[in-house]
Amino acid sequence: MEVIHTISDMKRFVTDSQAAQKTIGFVPTMGYLHEGHVSLIDHAKEENDTVVVSVFVNPLQFNDPNDLDAYPKSTQRDTEICAARGVDVLFMPTVSDMYPKDMGMTMSLTKRMGVLCDRTRPGHFGGVLTVLTKLFHIIEPTQVYFGLKDAQQVAVVDLLIDNLNFPTILRPIPTVREPDGLAKSSRNVNLSEQERQEAPLIYRALSEAKVMMEQGERDQQVILSHVQSVIDQSHHAEIDYIELLSYPQLEALPTLKGQVILACAVKFERARLIDNVLVDL
Repeated sequence: MEVIHTISDMKRFVTDSQAAQKTIGFVPTMGYLHEGHVSLIDHAKEENDTVVVSVFVNPLQFNDPNDLDAYPKSTQRDTEICAARGVDVLFMPTVSDMYPKDMGMTMSLTKRMGVLCDRTRPGHFGGVLTVLTKLFHIIEPTQVYFGLKDAQQVAVVDLLIDNLNFPTILRPIPTVREPDGLAKSSRNVNLSEQERQEAPLIYRALSEAKVMMEQGERDQQVILSHVQSVIDQSHHAEIDYIELLSYPQLEALPTLKGQVILACAVKFERARLIDNVLVDL
């Protein structure tokens, strides 16, 4: 595995790969890799000639400096995981290389915003759009892999690729979970022992509500209230939001039909966890 730290070296690798007519599968990450990332890497490995993983904690998508400072990091562990999974290139650029000077522009969305995480994290997805646009230009991936745990991010990337005509295929991959249902997340390490015992209530609530919809329940307030009542059994969880929307459009639905997303965010003392289920009605 080759570890690359500069944009210029990464672009040289891409040029050589394209000359050899090799497809590139790309997995963008902020590091502290876990089984969810490994699933993305494995899918990319299976479907492409070359796999590139980026590890870059993007400062533009943090609206709270404390959250940025607290984000877990483990460069050695990330490198070992990528090497063990057969990654061809680990791209680990510096902030100074990605953003050598203050940006003279911002990116924003007019659709798929104002809901879910965007409601309480202003500017977050603008930072996501900016870094992904740069990474897509640098790596020129044939296919790019994202986990559906952050379904709003997947919806945003879908719009970015479509609107800006990036010649890449978006591959959303199902959420990888712990045996008790908790979605794998780099932030899980910040849960206390008691919080970790209570956190699986999130997926249990969403799963029960999904069954309700599949069995014919269409009253949105009944569905949302059920999710809240289950999560409220936790003594440490504070619900940030619970929303039921169309997917990937992320719009309110007067009537539940088509593909919908039931999503929530829950705050614990040192971790904010997100999760969702997709339902075809």
